[in-house]
Amino acid sequence: MLDTEPEGAVPGTTGLGTAGLGTAPASHGTSTSDALLFQRCRWCGSAMYQRLLCPVCAGSDLRTEASTGTGVVRHATVIHRNTPAARNVSLVEMAEGFTVRGRVTGPATDVHSGDRVQLTTAQDPVRSQPVFQLVDGPYRSRS
Repeated sequence: MLDTEPEGAVPGTTGLGTAGLGTAPASHGTSTSDALLFQRCRWCGSAMYQRLLCPVCAGSDLRTEASTGTGVVRHATVIHRNTPAARNVSLVEMAEGFTVRGRVTGPATDVHSGDRVQLTTAQDPVRSQPVFQLVDGPYRSRS
């Protein structure tokens, strides 16, 4: 393993185990201690979460960026196994174009596809997943 990190990378975020979680550099005086970090391919511009190679062009020249933390739930599942209470696991499509698996706070049955969410914590201390909260309340299609 190399002792140096690629130019423009956030220190400590180039390994697979730490990519996506941790502290990002502050920009314009704002603190981003709970920022969700993702990679963007320098060649084709595709955004991805915790990858070693770009899934589009198979390039390895990836730069680490901090997400704005806003997204839309694309799939939500309620899990009753290995936990005293039901919890949800959701696939969230972030505004930057990548998808991440995480948990949405609140009643597990109130989270549906199309709900807008905002990142609250980049890493759940128990399951090491991002934690989100609903922004506008549940999305309901009009019939």
